[in-house]
Amino acid sequence: MKIDLERISWVDVFLWVFRIAAFAAIVVGIYNTLSAGRYTSEQWVTLIFSGLAQGSIYALIALGYTLVYGILLMINFAHGDIYMAGAFTAVFLAESFAKTGFLAAHPFMALTILALVAGGVSLGLAVLVERIAYRPLRDAPRLVPLITAIGASFAIEYTFRGLYGPGFHAYPPVPALSGSIPIGNFEVPTVQIVVLVAAIVLMAGLYVLVERTKIGKAMRAVSEDKEVARLMGIDIDRIIVFTFAVGGFLAGVAGVFNGLFRPQGVYFFMGFIPGIKAFTAAVLGGIGNVPGAMLGGILLGVIEALGPNLFLEGLGIPAANQLKDAIAFTVLVLILIFRPQGIFGERLAEKKA
Repeated sequence: MKIDLERISWVDVFLWVFRIAAFAAIVVGIYNTLSAGRYTSEQWVTLIFSGLAQGSIYALIALGYTLVYGILLMINFAHGDIYMAGAFTAVFLAESFAKTGFLAAHPFMALTILALVAGGVSLGLAVLVERIAYRPLRDAPRLVPLITAIGASFAIEYTFRGLYGPGFHAYPPVPALSGSIPIGNFEVPTVQIVVLVAAIVLMAGLYVLVERTKIGKAMRAVSEDKEVARLMGIDIDRIIVFTFAVGGFLAGVAGVFNGLFRPQGVYFFMGFIPGIKAFTAAVLGGIGNVPGAMLGGILLGVIEALGPNLFLEGLGIPAANQLKDAIAFTVLVLILIFRPQGIFGERLAEKKA
């Protein structure tokens, strides 16, 4: 087999060297950690379930990115703040439920109300952003809606700062979710199981909506070709609004789940980091692909939970547990370098890229 050396650039050589070095570093780190026996099997299982629960939250947020991209081929960078709006609003209701004893006496009903309130707030805000910020720019160059999304993000953040103040709030503990559930020989915190199961139910519901319902078929038709879909009698504006509404609702519910799982840190700027991580999850699974966003979110959560202990400590990096965010962003960079279409994504045709 003859290699055409003239077609190989120094960039290709650098990327291959980088791939080999990154893979070798991960393998060495994992080997050093496992051979040292720093953690018990119970601790590893706890980390895995923690990653699954956190990853399911990322997946719910990532679905908003991937749905909007699939329809409009744009990245809604205000989506993280739409997630914040629902979580930040519902925390005050949660505090009221805790003070009156309703949260302890009727936890299922209370949590359902909180999820609906958070989802409703985020849904309304997502529809408002689409109507005001994006619809007038639908035919503009691709860079214009992107800049508008960043502006909408800041507008939402500082609007809620003015409404609710700059202070931090926390979701009150739910007595019914305290303790743990035995799974095999291991004890897994109840809240992690509840968050994971509830998120999977919502993701399954969305999958059925997209794949098995009339409006889901319309969404897929608009995603393929808007003009043809319009000729077939589909109301394009209605489908786009519905897409933003569904993504916003899932993000708001994810905010409540995150409040149950990690109650501290509810404030006006809380959507930035989860929003970027959810975008990473969407890219990891294949932006525009619904199952890919689900899988990407869960994988990212597990990588983020296991990474510091599994291979960073093995490389001798100090304070490895403080580098969870760095792992997520490193994953994003590696995906964009080595497989920009993601796990389930396909290379886009030139007219859609």
